[in-house]
Formats: sequence, structure tokens, C-alpha cells
Amino acid sequence: MKGTFARFARVEFAPPPYLSLPTAGVDISTSGIKIAFLKEHGHGLELASYGEAPLALGAIDGGEIADRAAVVEGLKMLAKKHGIRFANIALPESRGYLFEAGVEGTTPNDWRTSIEQRIDEYVPLPPAEVMFDLVPINEKKEDKIQVAGIGYARRVVEESVSALEEAGITVRAVESENFALPRALLPHGDTETVLVIDLGKTTTKLLVVTERVPRLATTLDIGGHALTLAVVKHFGVSEEEARRIKAEKGIVSGTENDEYIAAMLSTVSVIREEIGRRLEYWQSHAAEDGHQPVTRAVLVGGNATIRGLPEYLESGLKIPVALGDVFVNLASRDDWLPPVDYMQSLAYGTAIGLALREYVP
Repeated sequence: MKGTFARFARVEFAPPPYLSLPTAGVDISTSGIKIAFLKEHGHGLELASYGEAPLALGAIDGGEIADRAAVVEGLKMLAKKHGIRFANIALPESRGYLFEAGVEGTTPNDWRTSIEQRIDEYVPLPPAEVMFDLVPINEKKEDKIQVAGIGYARRVVEESVSALEEAGITVRAVESENFALPRALLPHGDTETVLVIDLGKTTTKLLVVTERVPRLATTLDIGGHALTLAVVKHFGVSEEEARRIKAEKGIVSGTENDEYIAAMLSTVSVIREEIGRRLEYWQSHAAEDGHQPVTRAVLVGGNATIRGLPEYLESGLKIPVALGDVFVNLASRDDWLPPVDYMQSLAYGTAIGLALREYVP
């Protein structure tokens, strides 16, 4: 009831548009820049606007901006088209250092002070060059509060913020994609331990989440583009045509072209094996480390839409694998229909999670 009244008050007594200052979620990745705007209605949140500015391969390298001019130009285009003035932005998993620690005190300021005094234990960088954030975990060890934190090199943070500022966008909040993505994919209040598999263009990000808090994160240096190249090599077609074939044929057994399936599986099997190694490590150490085993996997990302991929991964990982729902914390689909196709929406998980920051913890 409390949440319903709060929503009613925000909707019915909302300030005029020029004062409400809506905040976009902005996700900058190898494949491009994605943005998402949410709008609150009496029945809940809706995706009001979304968009993408593609980036050439190499514009983002190793999670960092390599072609600043291209990124700024893409941001300016999206800002003009969608009226972006304020944004929450994500920092890449591959440049962050996820850690857990026991801290003393009762307030976030106490916890931060405790971590600041020994940040070099968790982030292998000079303390003066580190920026970090943390959230409490619902656990206690040796009478200390457990927190999950993530640290970044200061230059990585400042580089991202300055790119948006050059594009005329004011940054309201900066957080790791490790925190933004679960906010979109898992219901508020969820207590499961879930493996999130984010299959991107050149990387596959793996995230073990308990109660929507990241506990383990890693990035594999292989993604959906490798599958596209396998199709290019097999059929001798352009990359654009290869992406169409990949989406259409997938990796469903029983198709007429056995050679095509073999070419695809030679690549996707590597991804499955690497995921399996990380999952096996977590499952085998969960009890002794005081963690819960992973019960299921959620598949998202711009390359997660390959037909037969969830079933193929499930057969090797031995846990249920299903495509995610980035609208799980938005209004019921009985009350609205998303403006973006479901398969396309899987690429907007981080952007939607960033936009949700204004409404959902």
C-alpha cells in the first residue's frame, strides 16, 4: 500500500515537465550507446523512449573509450533525438574490481570509512586513484556487517563522465553495470542466487547475483560476433547477411545444413565450456564460502536471441536457462505494451536498470 500511494502521489502531483528533469539510463558498450527513459503512470512504470547509436568496432576497447569523438557524437545524436539532459551511466564490469568485506559501524559513512582505510586490500591500484561504491549484504560475520563493493580507477570514471558532459548531458549517478543489470532483470525483493549471462558483441559477461547483489563477476573475451564470423566463413556472405542467417537458423538441431550447425557449435561450445568452468567453481565452493548455489541462469544481451541457445546452454550447465525479461519491474503487460520488440529489448537491460535507479533500489 505504501508503494502504491507513493506512486499515486508522484503521478497525480507530478511537477511540470520543465521541473521534473527525467533521467535517462545510458549504457555505452562495444556495440553502441543505448538509452532508456521510463515514465510513471498510475498502473506502474512504462518504457517511454529508447534508442541506440551504433559504434564502430574498436571505439570501445577493453571497456574504455578509445574513439572519444565517435562516442561524443553518438551521445549528442541521442541527446538531441530523445531530449536527454540528465543521465545515470554504467561503468564496464571488465574495468572494475568487485569485492566483499566485513565492516564496522551502523551507517553507510561508517562503512565507507572502514573500506577507505584498507582499499588497497581490495583494489590493486594506488588508493588515491580509486573510486568505489558499496552496498550492504544481508549477512553478518564475526559481528561485522558484510558489504559488496566495486572499485574503479578514477580516470575510468572521469573519462565516462566527461564524455557525457561534452555531449551536453549532466550525469546524475555512476554505477557499475554489475548493479544496474540485475535491477532490470530480477524482481524487487528477489532472494534467489542467479547466474546472469550477458552475451554481447565481443564479450560475454557472467554475473552471480544473490538478492540482486553481485557476488561474482567476470568477462569472457568471446561474444556473438564470433558466431557471426563463423557464418560469414561458412556461407561466404557479408556480416549483415550473416547476422540475419544466425538469427533465423540459430543452433536448432535437425536443420538441413549439418555443416552450418557444426560451424556454429564449434564456437558456441567454447562459450558454454567457459561458463561451465566458472559455474562449477561457484557451485563447488558455495557452501564453504557461506554462499548459496546458483539455482538458474538468465540469458540477456544483444546476441542472446539465437534460436536454441538457452536449451544448448542448459544441456551443459545442468541448471535451468531462460531468456530474461528486462520489464519485470515495470507495469504489468496487461496494462501496457512495450514499444520495443521483446528480442530487441534483451540488449537494453543495463540501460533500463540505470533508468530504474530513480524508482527501484
